[in-house]
Amino acid sequence: MTDSSDDYVYDEESGEWMPASELAERQRNTVQVEVRDAVGNVLADGDQVTLIKDLDVKGAGQTLKRGTLIKSIRLTGDDQEIDCKFDGIKGLVLRAEFVRKR
Repeated sequence: MTDSSDDYVYDEESGEWMPASELAERQRNTVQVEVRDAVGNVLADGDQVTLIKDLDVKGAGQTLKRGTLIKSIRLTGDDQEIDCKFDGIKGLVLRAEFVRKR
């Protein structure tokens, strides 16, 4: 049962407004995607990774060199993509097959 003082939030997946506690419970029950790096290590939010190959960044006009350290990654929900922050590049998404967990 939901508490009458519970805040309502919009669920992007279902397109419905629901109590925050109910949405939190749904998110806990969903299956988490397992993301693995080039050598099979399981990646998690906040991990540091190193590039194993030179990568041309589309739209940024620069190349990330092999051995570049990427700090504080975020998982995207896709089993092969990770969201990264890197100086001078906004919205950097890398394929997990090109990184190794540090």
